[in-house]
Amino acid sequence: MKKLTKHIIAAASVLALSFCTYTGLRAYQFKKCNSAIPLSQEQSESLQEYLKKNYPERYSILKNLPYKINKPQLDIYAESAIVVDVSNGNIIYQKDADRIIPPASMAKLFSMYIVDEEVSAGNLSYQQEIPLLPECWACNMPPRSSLMFLGKGQRVTLEELMLGLSICSGNDAAYALAYAVCGNMTDFVVRMNKVAEEIGLVNTHFVESSGYSEKNQTTAREMATFAAVYLKRHPESLKRFHSVMSFRYPKEHNLAPGDKLQSQDFSNGIPKRITMPVTQENTNPLLGKLEGCDGLKTGYIDESGYNLALTAVRNGTRFLSVTMKGPGNNQMQGQAGRVHDGTELMEWAFRTFADYQLGLKVHPYLVFSFNSKEKMISLVPAYSDSTATIPFVTGKNMAENLDEVKISVKLPDYCWGAVTQGEQYGSILITVGEYILDEIPLVADRNLKRGNILTAMSDKILSYLFMAKKV
Repeated sequence: MKKLTKHIIAAASVLALSFCTYTGLRAYQFKKCNSAIPLSQEQSESLQEYLKKNYPERYSILKNLPYKINKPQLDIYAESAIVVDVSNGNIIYQKDADRIIPPASMAKLFSMYIVDEEVSAGNLSYQQEIPLLPECWACNMPPRSSLMFLGKGQRVTLEELMLGLSICSGNDAAYALAYAVCGNMTDFVVRMNKVAEEIGLVNTHFVESSGYSEKNQTTAREMATFAAVYLKRHPESLKRFHSVMSFRYPKEHNLAPGDKLQSQDFSNGIPKRITMPVTQENTNPLLGKLEGCDGLKTGYIDESGYNLALTAVRNGTRFLSVTMKGPGNNQMQGQAGRVHDGTELMEWAFRTFADYQLGLKVHPYLVFSFNSKEKMISLVPAYSDSTATIPFVTGKNMAENLDEVKISVKLPDYCWGAVTQGEQYGSILITVGEYILDEIPLVADRNLKRGNILTAMSDKILSYLFMAKKV
Protein backbone atom coordinates (compact mmCIF):
# COMPACT_ATOMS: atom_id res chain seq x y z
CA MET A 1 0.00 0.00 0.00
CA LYS A 2 2.80 2.41 0.89
CA LYS A 3 4.56 1.47 -2.35
CA LEU A 4 1.41 2.25 -4.37
CA THR A 5 1.03 5.54 -2.58
CA LYS A 6 4.62 6.45 -3.45
CA HIS A 7 3.95 5.65 -7.12
CA ILE A 8 0.81 7.78 -7.10
CA ILE A 9 2.65 10.68 -5.47
CA ALA A 10 5.51 10.32 -7.94
CA ALA A 11 3.12 10.23 -10.91
CA ALA A 12 1.21 13.20 -9.57
CA SER A 13 4.48 15.07 -9.08
CA VAL A 14 5.49 14.32 -12.66
CA LEU A 15 2.10 15.46 -13.93
CA ALA A 16 2.20 18.57 -11.79
CA LEU A 17 5.73 19.35 -12.98
CA SER A 18 4.70 18.73 -16.58
CA PHE A 19 1.64 20.93 -16.16
CA CYS A 20 3.71 23.69 -14.54
CA THR A 21 6.29 23.42 -17.31
CA TYR A 22 3.57 23.55 -19.97
CA THR A 23 1.92 26.51 -18.26
CA GLY A 24 5.25 28.27 -17.90
CA LEU A 25 6.00 27.68 -21.58
CA ARG A 26 2.63 29.09 -22.60
CA ALA A 27 3.15 32.06 -20.27
CA TYR A 28 6.49 32.69 -21.99
CA GLN A 29 4.87 32.38 -25.40
CA PHE A 30 2.11 34.83 -24.45
CA LYS A 31 4.69 37.25 -23.09
CA LYS A 32 6.73 37.16 -26.30
CA CYS A 33 3.70 37.26 -28.60
CA ASN A 34 3.03 40.76 -29.92
CA SER A 35 1.29 40.07 -33.21
CA ALA A 36 -1.13 37.71 -34.84
CA ILE A 37 -0.18 35.35 -37.63
CA PRO A 38 -0.88 37.08 -40.98
CA LEU A 39 -4.04 36.04 -42.77
CA SER A 40 -3.79 33.77 -45.77
CA GLN A 41 -5.31 34.96 -49.04
CA GLU A 42 -8.19 32.56 -48.54
CA GLN A 43 -8.85 33.91 -45.04
CA SER A 44 -8.73 37.51 -46.31
CA GLU A 45 -11.17 36.78 -49.11
CA SER A 46 -13.48 34.93 -46.73
CA LEU A 47 -13.45 37.88 -44.30
CA GLN A 48 -14.22 40.44 -47.00
CA GLU A 49 -17.04 38.31 -48.34
CA TYR A 50 -18.53 37.96 -44.86
CA LEU A 51 -18.31 41.69 -44.10
CA LYS A 52 -19.83 42.78 -47.41
CA LYS A 53 -22.67 40.32 -46.92
CA ASN A 54 -23.39 41.34 -43.32
CA TYR A 55 -22.75 45.10 -43.63
CA PRO A 56 -23.94 45.80 -47.21
CA GLU A 57 -25.01 49.38 -46.50
CA ARG A 58 -21.53 50.39 -45.34
CA TYR A 59 -19.85 48.85 -48.39
CA SER A 60 -22.05 50.72 -50.88
CA ILE A 61 -20.57 53.54 -52.96
CA LEU A 62 -23.19 55.87 -51.50
CA LYS A 63 -24.66 55.32 -48.05
CA ASN A 64 -26.74 57.01 -45.41
CA LEU A 65 -25.07 58.88 -42.56
CA PRO A 66 -24.46 56.60 -39.54
CA TYR A 67 -26.26 59.13 -37.35
CA LYS A 68 -29.53 61.05 -37.53
CA ILE A 69 -29.77 64.71 -38.49
CA ASN A 70 -32.74 67.04 -38.63
CA LYS A 71 -34.09 67.47 -42.13
CA PRO A 72 -32.69 70.77 -43.42
CA GLN A 73 -35.10 73.45 -44.56
CA LEU A 74 -33.58 74.20 -47.96
CA ASP A 75 -35.21 76.05 -50.85
CA ILE A 76 -34.34 73.83 -53.82
CA TYR A 77 -35.98 74.60 -57.17
CA ALA A 78 -34.97 71.33 -58.88
CA GLU A 79 -37.45 68.48 -58.55
CA SER A 80 -34.74 65.90 -57.78
CA ALA A 81 -31.50 66.44 -55.84
CA ILE A 82 -28.82 64.76 -53.75
CA VAL A 83 -25.64 65.86 -51.93
CA VAL A 84 -22.84 63.48 -50.90
CA ASP A 85 -19.50 63.61 -49.14
CA VAL A 86 -17.12 62.38 -51.85
CA SER A 87 -14.50 61.02 -49.44
CA ASN A 88 -16.79 58.35 -47.99
CA GLY A 89 -20.02 58.44 -50.01
CA ASN A 90 -22.17 59.64 -47.10
CA ILE A 91 -25.47 61.13 -48.28
CA ILE A 92 -26.20 64.35 -46.40
CA TYR A 93 -29.24 65.53 -48.36
CA GLN A 94 -31.72 64.10 -50.84
CA LYS A 95 -34.94 65.13 -52.52
CA ASP A 96 -36.82 62.61 -54.67
CA ALA A 97 -33.38 61.28 -55.64
CA ASP A 98 -34.67 58.07 -57.27
CA ARG A 99 -36.88 59.71 -59.86
CA ILE A 100 -35.92 58.55 -63.37
CA ILE A 101 -34.99 61.55 -65.55
CA PRO A 102 -32.95 61.87 -68.76
CA PRO A 103 -29.40 62.96 -67.86
CA ALA A 104 -29.08 65.15 -70.96
CA SER A 105 -25.44 66.24 -71.36
CA MET A 106 -24.46 64.84 -67.95
CA ALA A 107 -24.22 61.61 -69.99
CA LYS A 108 -20.99 63.03 -71.41
CA LEU A 109 -19.33 62.31 -68.04
CA PHE A 110 -19.51 58.62 -68.93
CA SER A 111 -17.70 59.36 -72.20
CA MET A 112 -14.97 61.23 -70.35
CA TYR A 113 -14.64 58.41 -67.82
CA ILE A 114 -14.22 55.83 -70.58
CA VAL A 115 -11.60 57.94 -72.35
CA ASP A 116 -9.70 58.49 -69.09
CA GLU A 117 -9.77 54.72 -68.52
CA GLU A 118 -8.36 54.13 -72.01
CA VAL A 119 -5.60 56.68 -71.44
CA SER A 120 -4.73 55.14 -68.06
CA ALA A 121 -4.53 51.70 -69.73
CA GLY A 122 -2.13 53.06 -72.37
CA ASN A 123 -4.57 52.50 -75.25
CA LEU A 124 -4.95 56.19 -76.02
CA SER A 125 -2.91 59.37 -75.53
CA TYR A 126 -4.25 62.86 -74.94
CA GLN A 127 -1.73 64.16 -77.49
CA GLN A 128 -2.72 61.86 -80.34
CA GLU A 129 -4.61 63.26 -83.31
CA ILE A 130 -8.13 61.90 -83.76
CA PRO A 131 -9.58 61.46 -87.28
CA LEU A 132 -12.94 63.19 -87.76
CA LEU A 133 -15.47 61.15 -89.69
CA PRO A 134 -18.54 62.89 -91.21
CA GLU A 135 -20.65 61.57 -88.29
CA CYS A 136 -18.64 63.90 -86.01
CA TRP A 137 -18.90 67.13 -88.01
CA ALA A 138 -20.89 69.96 -86.45
CA CYS A 139 -22.93 70.37 -89.62
CA ASN A 140 -24.29 66.83 -89.17
CA MET A 141 -25.39 67.23 -85.54
CA PRO A 142 -29.08 67.43 -84.56
CA PRO A 143 -30.65 70.91 -84.38
CA ARG A 144 -30.09 72.94 -81.20
CA SER A 145 -27.02 70.83 -80.36
CA SER A 146 -24.24 72.21 -78.21
CA LEU A 147 -21.10 72.19 -80.37
CA MET A 148 -17.34 72.68 -80.28
CA PHE A 149 -17.56 73.20 -84.10
CA LEU A 150 -15.72 70.24 -85.56
CA GLY A 151 -15.41 70.41 -89.35
CA LYS A 152 -14.19 68.50 -92.36
CA GLY A 153 -10.45 68.01 -92.57
CA GLN A 154 -9.69 69.51 -89.15
CA ARG A 155 -6.81 68.22 -87.06
CA VAL A 156 -7.72 67.80 -83.40
CA THR A 157 -6.16 65.99 -80.46
CA LEU A 158 -7.89 63.77 -77.95
CA GLU A 159 -7.27 66.39 -75.26
CA GLU A 160 -8.92 69.10 -77.33
CA LEU A 161 -11.97 66.87 -77.82
CA MET A 162 -12.17 66.31 -74.07
CA LEU A 163 -12.03 70.07 -73.51
CA GLY A 164 -14.70 70.60 -76.14
CA LEU A 165 -16.84 68.04 -74.35
CA SER A 166 -16.34 69.33 -70.80
CA ILE A 167 -16.40 73.09 -71.49
CA CYS A 168 -18.68 73.50 -74.51
CA SER A 169 -20.66 70.29 -73.98
CA GLY A 170 -20.11 69.61 -77.68
CA ASN A 171 -22.30 66.87 -79.11
CA ASP A 172 -19.88 66.70 -82.05
CA ALA A 173 -17.06 66.05 -79.57
CA ALA A 174 -19.13 63.27 -77.96
CA TYR A 175 -19.53 61.55 -81.33
CA ALA A 176 -15.83 62.00 -82.17
CA LEU A 177 -14.80 60.38 -78.89
CA ALA A 178 -17.20 57.48 -79.36
CA TYR A 179 -15.74 56.76 -82.80
CA ALA A 180 -12.17 57.21 -81.53
CA VAL A 181 -12.64 54.60 -78.77
CA CYS A 182 -14.92 52.04 -80.41
CA GLY A 183 -15.16 52.92 -84.11
CA ASN A 184 -18.92 53.42 -83.96
CA MET A 185 -21.64 54.74 -81.66
CA THR A 186 -23.35 51.38 -81.09
CA ASP A 187 -20.34 49.72 -79.48
CA PHE A 188 -19.51 52.82 -77.48
CA VAL A 189 -23.02 52.89 -76.00
CA VAL A 190 -22.58 49.22 -75.04
CA ARG A 191 -19.42 50.31 -73.23
CA MET A 192 -21.28 53.10 -71.42
CA ASN A 193 -23.99 50.72 -70.28
CA LYS A 194 -21.38 48.22 -69.14
CA VAL A 195 -19.78 50.89 -66.93
CA ALA A 196 -23.19 51.61 -65.40
CA GLU A 197 -23.80 47.91 -64.82
CA GLU A 198 -20.39 47.35 -63.20
CA ILE A 199 -21.02 50.20 -60.76
CA GLY A 200 -24.43 48.75 -59.93
CA LEU A 201 -26.65 51.40 -61.53
CA VAL A 202 -29.96 49.69 -62.24
CA ASN A 203 -31.90 52.74 -63.48
CA THR A 204 -29.22 54.17 -65.77
CA HIS A 205 -29.30 53.35 -69.47
CA PHE A 206 -27.97 55.01 -72.62
CA VAL A 207 -28.89 54.89 -76.30
CA GLU A 208 -26.28 57.44 -77.49
CA SER A 209 -23.38 59.29 -75.89
CA SER A 210 -24.17 62.99 -76.25
CA GLY A 211 -27.25 63.06 -74.00
CA TYR A 212 -29.39 64.53 -76.78
CA SER A 213 -31.87 61.63 -76.69
CA GLU A 214 -34.68 61.63 -74.13
CA LYS A 215 -34.38 57.81 -74.12
CA ASN A 216 -31.19 58.06 -72.06
CA GLN A 217 -32.15 57.71 -68.41
CA THR A 218 -30.71 57.92 -64.90
CA THR A 219 -31.53 59.24 -61.42
CA ALA A 220 -29.87 61.86 -59.24
CA ARG A 221 -28.72 59.12 -56.87
CA GLU A 222 -27.20 56.99 -59.62
CA MET A 223 -25.55 59.94 -61.35
CA ALA A 224 -24.03 60.94 -58.00
CA THR A 225 -22.87 57.35 -57.50
CA PHE A 226 -21.13 57.36 -60.86
CA ALA A 227 -19.67 60.84 -60.38
CA ALA A 228 -18.21 59.81 -57.00
CA VAL A 229 -16.47 56.86 -58.69
CA TYR A 230 -15.25 59.12 -61.52
CA LEU A 231 -13.82 61.70 -59.10
CA LYS A 232 -11.97 59.05 -57.11
CA ARG A 233 -10.54 57.24 -60.13
CA HIS A 234 -9.64 60.31 -62.19
CA PRO A 235 -9.33 63.34 -59.88
CA GLU A 236 -6.79 64.91 -62.27
CA SER A 237 -9.61 65.48 -64.79
CA LEU A 238 -11.04 68.25 -62.60
CA LYS A 239 -8.07 70.53 -63.16
CA ARG A 240 -7.32 69.32 -66.68
CA PHE A 241 -10.84 69.58 -68.08
CA HIS A 242 -13.75 70.47 -65.81
CA SER A 243 -12.43 73.62 -64.15
CA VAL A 244 -11.16 75.26 -67.37
CA MET A 245 -13.17 78.45 -67.77
CA SER A 246 -13.29 78.83 -71.57
CA PHE A 247 -12.31 77.18 -74.85
CA ARG A 248 -11.49 78.70 -78.26
CA TYR A 249 -11.87 76.50 -81.32
CA PRO A 250 -10.76 76.06 -84.02
CA LYS A 251 -7.30 77.54 -83.72
CA GLU A 252 -4.91 77.87 -86.62
CA HIS A 253 -3.31 74.48 -86.05
CA ASN A 254 -6.75 72.83 -86.11
CA LEU A 255 -7.70 74.01 -89.60
CA ALA A 256 -7.91 71.71 -92.58
CA PRO A 257 -4.92 71.97 -94.93
CA GLY A 258 -5.21 75.11 -97.06
CA ASP A 259 -7.75 76.84 -94.81
CA LYS A 260 -7.15 80.13 -92.99
CA LEU A 261 -8.80 81.63 -89.93
CA GLN A 262 -11.58 83.94 -91.13
CA SER A 263 -15.16 84.90 -90.35
CA GLN A 264 -17.99 82.79 -91.76
CA ASP A 265 -21.68 83.15 -92.38
CA PHE A 266 -23.66 80.63 -90.30
CA SER A 267 -27.08 82.08 -91.19
CA ASN A 268 -27.80 79.26 -93.65
CA GLY A 269 -26.51 76.51 -91.37
CA ILE A 270 -23.13 75.26 -90.25
CA PRO A 271 -20.69 74.67 -93.13
CA LYS A 272 -18.67 71.48 -93.52
CA ARG A 273 -15.36 73.33 -93.38
CA ILE A 274 -15.22 75.66 -90.37
CA THR A 275 -12.63 78.43 -90.33
CA MET A 276 -14.09 80.91 -87.84
CA PRO A 277 -12.75 80.52 -84.28
CA VAL A 278 -15.45 80.52 -81.59
CA THR A 279 -14.76 81.20 -77.90
CA GLN A 280 -17.17 79.54 -75.50
CA GLU A 281 -17.44 79.84 -71.73
CA ASN A 282 -17.75 76.76 -69.53
CA THR A 283 -21.44 75.81 -69.27
CA ASN A 284 -21.06 75.36 -65.48
CA PRO A 285 -22.36 78.70 -64.15
CA LEU A 286 -20.77 78.30 -60.70
CA LEU A 287 -17.14 78.11 -61.83
CA GLY A 288 -15.42 81.23 -60.53
CA LYS A 289 -18.48 82.17 -58.47
CA LEU A 290 -18.84 79.45 -55.83
CA GLU A 291 -15.82 79.10 -53.55
CA GLY A 292 -13.93 75.88 -54.28
CA CYS A 293 -16.03 74.89 -57.30
CA ASP A 294 -13.98 72.98 -59.88
CA GLY A 295 -16.58 70.95 -61.82
CA LEU A 296 -18.50 69.10 -63.03
CA LYS A 297 -21.15 69.07 -65.83
CA THR A 298 -24.44 70.61 -66.92
CA GLY A 299 -27.20 69.05 -68.98
CA TYR A 300 -30.38 70.19 -70.66
CA ILE A 301 -33.04 68.86 -72.98
CA ASP A 302 -36.73 69.70 -72.80
CA GLU A 303 -37.55 66.36 -71.17
CA SER A 304 -34.90 66.65 -68.44
CA GLY A 305 -35.09 70.27 -67.45
CA TYR A 306 -31.90 71.95 -66.26
CA ASN A 307 -29.52 69.39 -64.71
CA LEU A 308 -26.22 69.98 -62.92
CA ALA A 309 -23.59 67.70 -61.44
CA LEU A 310 -21.57 70.03 -59.21
CA THR A 311 -18.54 69.58 -56.99
CA ALA A 312 -16.55 71.90 -54.72
CA VAL A 313 -13.75 71.50 -52.20
CA ARG A 314 -12.84 73.57 -49.14
CA ASN A 315 -10.24 72.79 -46.49
CA GLY A 316 -9.87 69.23 -47.71
CA THR A 317 -13.60 68.44 -47.70
CA ARG A 318 -15.24 67.78 -51.07
CA PHE A 319 -18.97 67.64 -51.65
CA LEU A 320 -20.84 66.58 -54.77
CA SER A 321 -24.40 67.54 -55.65
CA VAL A 322 -26.65 66.46 -58.48
CA THR A 323 -29.78 68.46 -59.27
CA MET A 324 -32.19 67.36 -62.00
CA LYS A 325 -35.40 68.65 -63.55
CA GLY A 326 -34.50 72.23 -62.70
CA PRO A 327 -37.02 74.88 -63.84
CA GLY A 328 -36.64 77.52 -66.54
CA ASN A 329 -38.36 78.70 -69.70
CA ASN A 330 -35.06 79.66 -71.28
CA GLN A 331 -31.33 79.27 -70.73
CA MET A 332 -31.06 82.40 -68.60
CA GLN A 333 -33.72 81.16 -66.19
CA GLY A 334 -32.29 77.65 -66.19
CA GLN A 335 -28.80 78.89 -65.35
CA ALA A 336 -30.20 81.10 -62.61
CA GLY A 337 -31.89 78.05 -61.09
CA ARG A 338 -28.65 76.04 -61.25
CA VAL A 339 -26.79 78.87 -59.50
CA HIS A 340 -29.46 79.13 -56.82
CA ASP A 341 -29.68 75.40 -56.09
CA GLY A 342 -25.95 74.77 -56.30
CA THR A 343 -25.16 77.67 -53.99
CA GLU A 344 -27.93 76.74 -51.54
CA LEU A 345 -26.80 73.11 -51.30
CA MET A 346 -23.05 73.67 -51.19
CA GLU A 347 -23.05 76.57 -48.73
CA TRP A 348 -25.31 74.56 -46.41
CA ALA A 349 -23.08 71.48 -46.77
CA PHE A 350 -19.85 73.32 -45.95
CA ARG A 351 -21.53 75.23 -43.13
CA THR A 352 -22.89 72.05 -41.57
CA PHE A 353 -20.30 69.30 -42.17
CA ALA A 354 -16.57 68.72 -42.49
CA ASP A 355 -14.34 65.69 -43.01
CA TYR A 356 -12.25 64.26 -40.18
CA GLN A 357 -9.34 61.91 -40.90
CA LEU A 358 -9.89 58.75 -38.86
CA GLY A 359 -6.74 56.73 -39.48
CA LEU A 360 -8.43 53.55 -38.25
CA LYS A 361 -6.26 51.24 -40.33
CA VAL A 362 -2.95 52.59 -39.03
CA HIS A 363 -2.65 50.08 -36.18
CA PRO A 364 -4.05 46.58 -35.51
CA TYR A 365 -6.35 45.83 -32.60
CA LEU A 366 -4.73 42.82 -30.93
CA VAL A 367 -6.26 40.76 -28.13
CA PHE A 368 -4.83 37.71 -26.32
CA SER A 369 -6.62 34.50 -27.24
CA PHE A 370 -6.65 31.92 -24.44
CA ASN A 371 -7.60 28.28 -24.89
CA SER A 372 -7.29 28.43 -28.67
CA LYS A 373 -4.89 27.54 -31.44
CA GLU A 374 -3.20 30.95 -31.64
CA LYS A 375 -1.99 33.23 -28.86
CA MET A 376 -3.41 36.40 -30.30
CA ILE A 377 -6.34 37.41 -32.47
CA SER A 378 -6.65 40.55 -34.62
CA LEU A 379 -9.88 42.48 -34.37
CA VAL A 380 -10.63 44.57 -37.44
CA PRO A 381 -13.29 47.24 -38.14
CA ALA A 382 -16.32 45.68 -39.81
CA TYR A 383 -16.26 48.67 -42.14
CA SER A 384 -13.90 51.58 -42.34
CA ASP A 385 -13.67 54.85 -44.24
CA SER A 386 -10.57 56.99 -44.16
CA THR A 387 -12.72 59.93 -43.12
CA ALA A 388 -15.85 60.59 -41.09
CA THR A 389 -18.44 63.22 -41.97
CA ILE A 390 -18.60 65.38 -38.84
CA PRO A 391 -21.66 67.60 -38.19
CA PHE A 392 -21.20 71.05 -36.68
CA VAL A 393 -22.72 70.55 -33.21
CA THR A 394 -20.18 72.04 -30.76
CA GLY A 395 -17.86 75.04 -30.46
CA LYS A 396 -17.98 78.44 -32.07
CA ASN A 397 -16.76 77.32 -35.47
CA MET A 398 -16.03 74.16 -37.44
CA ALA A 399 -12.37 74.10 -36.34
CA GLU A 400 -13.38 74.04 -32.66
CA ASN A 401 -16.02 71.45 -33.49
CA LEU A 402 -13.44 69.14 -35.08
CA ASP A 403 -11.22 69.52 -32.01
CA GLU A 404 -14.02 67.88 -30.02
CA VAL A 405 -13.95 64.68 -32.10
CA LYS A 406 -12.91 61.66 -30.05
CA ILE A 407 -12.17 58.11 -31.12
CA SER A 408 -12.31 55.53 -28.35
CA VAL A 409 -11.70 51.80 -28.71
CA LYS A 410 -13.47 49.19 -26.59
CA LEU A 411 -11.58 45.88 -26.49
CA PRO A 412 -12.18 42.73 -24.44
CA ASP A 413 -9.51 41.75 -21.92
CA TYR A 414 -9.05 38.54 -23.90
CA CYS A 415 -10.88 36.03 -26.06
CA TRP A 416 -11.56 32.49 -24.82
CA GLY A 417 -11.83 29.25 -26.75
CA ALA A 418 -13.15 29.03 -30.30
CA VAL A 419 -13.33 32.28 -32.22
CA THR A 420 -15.60 32.78 -35.21
CA GLN A 421 -14.49 34.92 -38.12
CA GLY A 422 -16.63 38.06 -38.37
CA GLU A 423 -18.00 37.80 -34.81
CA GLN A 424 -17.97 41.09 -32.90
CA TYR A 425 -15.68 41.33 -29.87
CA GLY A 426 -15.24 45.08 -29.49
CA SER A 427 -16.06 48.43 -31.09
CA ILE A 428 -14.74 51.83 -32.09
CA LEU A 429 -16.78 54.77 -30.85
CA ILE A 430 -16.67 58.08 -32.71
CA THR A 431 -18.08 61.04 -30.82
CA VAL A 432 -18.11 64.82 -31.02
CA GLY A 433 -18.92 66.41 -27.70
CA GLU A 434 -21.79 64.38 -26.26
CA TYR A 435 -22.99 63.17 -29.65
CA ILE A 436 -22.31 59.58 -30.75
CA LEU A 437 -21.68 59.63 -34.51
CA ASP A 438 -20.85 55.99 -35.10
CA GLU A 439 -20.01 52.77 -33.30
CA ILE A 440 -18.00 50.54 -35.61
CA PRO A 441 -17.96 46.83 -34.66
CA LEU A 442 -14.55 45.23 -34.20
CA VAL A 443 -14.73 41.67 -35.48
CA ALA A 444 -12.41 38.65 -35.46
CA ASP A 445 -10.40 38.41 -38.66
CA ARG A 446 -10.26 34.57 -38.62
CA ASN A 447 -11.62 31.38 -37.12
CA LEU A 448 -9.75 29.85 -34.17
CA LYS A 449 -10.26 26.32 -32.86
CA ARG A 450 -10.77 25.61 -29.17
CA GLY A 451 -7.76 24.21 -27.31
CA ASN A 452 -7.59 20.81 -25.59
CA ILE A 453 -8.29 20.19 -21.88
CA LEU A 454 -4.66 20.77 -20.89
CA THR A 455 -4.62 24.09 -22.72
CA ALA A 456 -7.91 25.06 -21.10
CA MET A 457 -6.61 24.31 -17.60
CA SER A 458 -3.32 26.10 -18.21
CA ASP A 459 -4.86 29.15 -19.84
CA LYS A 460 -7.50 29.48 -17.12
CA ILE A 461 -4.70 30.10 -14.65
CA LEU A 462 -2.91 32.44 -17.06
CA SER A 463 -6.08 34.40 -17.73
CA TYR A 464 -6.54 34.96 -13.97
CA LEU A 465 -2.93 36.09 -13.68
CA PHE A 466 -3.39 38.29 -16.71
CA MET A 467 -6.40 39.97 -15.17
CA ALA A 468 -4.72 40.34 -11.79
CA LYS A 469 -1.74 42.00 -13.45
CA LYS A 470 -4.01 44.47 -15.22
CA VAL A 471 -5.74 45.34 -11.97
